[in-house]
Amino acid sequence: MNKPLVVIFTAIVLDAVGIGLIFPILPSLLQEVTHSRDVAPYIGTMTALYAAVQFIFAPVLGALSDRLGRRPVLLISLAGAAINYLFLAFASNLWMLLLGRAIAGLTSANMSVATAYITDISPEDKRARRFGLFNAMFGIGFIIGPILGGALGDHWLRLPFIAAAVLNACNLLLAYLILPESRAPTREKIELRALNPLRPLRWVLSMKSLLPIIFIFFVFSATGEAYGTCWALWGSDTFQWNGLWIGLSLGTFGVCQTLAQAFLPGPAVKLFGERAAVLTGVAGVSVALVVMAFATQSWMIFAIMPVFALGGIGVPALQSLATRQVDESQQGQFQGVLASAVSLASIVGPLAFSSFYFVIREEWPGAIWLSVVVVYALSIPLVLGLSRRKPGAAPAIESAGA
Repeated sequence: MNKPLVVIFTAIVLDAVGIGLIFPILPSLLQEVTHSRDVAPYIGTMTALYAAVQFIFAPVLGALSDRLGRRPVLLISLAGAAINYLFLAFASNLWMLLLGRAIAGLTSANMSVATAYITDISPEDKRARRFGLFNAMFGIGFIIGPILGGALGDHWLRLPFIAAAVLNACNLLLAYLILPESRAPTREKIELRALNPLRPLRWVLSMKSLLPIIFIFFVFSATGEAYGTCWALWGSDTFQWNGLWIGLSLGTFGVCQTLAQAFLPGPAVKLFGERAAVLTGVAGVSVALVVMAFATQSWMIFAIMPVFALGGIGVPALQSLATRQVDESQQGQFQGVLASAVSLASIVGPLAFSSFYFVIREEWPGAIWLSVVVVYALSIPLVLGLSRRKPGAAPAIESAGA
């Protein structure tokens, strides 16, 4: 593996550890700050605020990465993440928590820019495997992060946030010192109208062939928000898990996801094709969610994790399909558009799932996972209708600055 990939994957691991640290103890922090027992609406609001700011700025930062280079935009995003965790570490009231999340959303270009970076340095026949490794590195972070966060949080509630700030600072230093630029910046003049975050979405509306993939990304992202929003609350309500057990459950999920994403996407795509790989992922996740909805003992959750992890093979296959929809010079902007769709789902998803959980919490907390299955089902007809575009046949996209 070449040096730039090693560096970007290491940065992704550190980033994921920082994110994973806070999941097990965020409900407890909100309970302390708001003096409320039922904090599901607050978790949904914080997550949606982050996504709303990200929705506005991710396409802009994606376009800027095409013109100015991936590296400077990635550095800015990592600095913003470190500042966000400092706000969380020392927040004494709700507005400070919200401000921290807004800052993080403002600079959260690291995923879309990292995806464009990998696209820059990867030939088409290696993209599915490298996207699988990309997601596997994120999975490694989620093995370490939640377990460490749960253990640290049981000692002192603020300690995981301080640790996350330090990790992101190390991530920033690593990228600054080692990470090279992946493509020559165009240095073109950036017109003010090109900074309109809604302008790139006109591409999607003008090209019907992109709409199914964009909507599938939207659905997958919306369902993913259910875990971050409701997992810790559900584990505490259903099994009376403390921070460490919440972290262990998320860590176990991370182990299974990492193994699946590291070894399965490439062979699965070669054997079945990208579309079938996506459907296999949806099927695996849906089976696991049904089991979780009806689970009455903790061991059942850990036992179903390998099946749950099959979902990891679908996203890299979908990412590989998506990269062929535009030419190389516009990958940054297209990844920014995908990030906008993901961010829009990340606004709707937390608000919807946290509201639903608030309604069903007392009667049946596990019903939240059945609702996720229902949302997944919306993507199946679109996946069945996807076709594999031949390399080089991608339509050109109008420049955002035109």
